[in-house]
Amino acid sequence: MSTSQTKVWTTTYLVSKTKLNSTRGMFLDWKKRFNIIEGVAQGLIYLHKYSRLRVIHRDLKASNVLLDENMNPKISDFGMTKIFTHNEMEANNSRIGIFSLKTDVYSFGVLLLEIISGRKSNSFYNDDHVLNILGYAWRLWKVGTWIELMDPTLGDSCNRNQFLRCVHVGLLCVEENGEDRPTLLARSDTHIDE
Repeated sequence: MSTSQTKVWTTTYLVSKTKLNSTRGMFLDWKKRFNIIEGVAQGLIYLHKYSRLRVIHRDLKASNVLLDENMNPKISDFGMTKIFTHNEMEANNSRIGIFSLKTDVYSFGVLLLEIISGRKSNSFYNDDHVLNILGYAWRLWKVGTWIELMDPTLGDSCNRNQFLRCVHVGLLCVEENGEDRPTLLARSDTHIDE
């Protein structure tokens, strides 16, 4: 006799919901952007560590982050999500756990870089060749001109120390080798406001 378990995912209904990717025409000062970044990070930490079940989103991007009327982010669209018990994650850690968690970390890094630059990942062009946001950010980081990644509309609202920390965390999250990426499980690894 076989028993089937159905897992149901419930979320808060947002009356006033704006997708993060639809805010591109709006002015988001540094404080609002930083709040969104920290909120998404806290959401992933909750999903990966504190939720009753371990939730791996697998599709984190700007269009899957909703903002409420106070610009607080809510991760949405759990269609590609994988859900595991904590015991399942520990038992399968080498096969699915770390890779999947690190996939969310990578996506968070791309999202973070998009938020601070105010541009989509594929909107970076050079006369010689096309770059995505990762190539552009790495190039600026290597030559010490990381501040050029900053959305020019931020102006004086930007806290440069926090901005530098965001660039650094974003680049750590998109390391080519997943084992080199930080985990969002250890809050101190990726805490942006240090």
